[in-house]
Amino acid sequence: VQLQASGGGLVQAGGSLRLSCAASGLTFSMHGMGWFRQAPGKEREFVAAISWSGAATFYGDSVKGRFTIFRDNAKNTVYLQTNSLKPEDTAVYYCAAGSKAGTLYFEYEYWGQGTQVTVSS
Repeated sequence: VQLQASGGGLVQAGGSLRLSCAASGLTFSMHGMGWFRQAPGKEREFVAAISWSGAATFYGDSVKGRFTIFRDNAKNTVYLQTNSLKPEDTAVYYCAAGSKAGTLYFEYEYWGQGTQVTVSS
């Protein structure tokens, strides 16, 4: 199983980025997908999750109203649209696949390598 995250970069506060996570080696449409992030010296934080069908989505409190998770099962890809970015959003963002759209890191079986998002003030 491979989860390849991309789309990170350096952006000014208030800007936007779209993160992508391309999956292979698993039946993508049968897995819940999640995004987590980890800043230096901090614990891994839940960002967003989406059910296998896309019908259900969940967000961490710190990103509600600013980030949107969605998926394209035909492309085996999950996305995270990040808007109104803040310096405190700076972190490595990881995508993960699991049997359901959980909000806890241990609910996920497979993890990508992460993509760095840096938001300057």
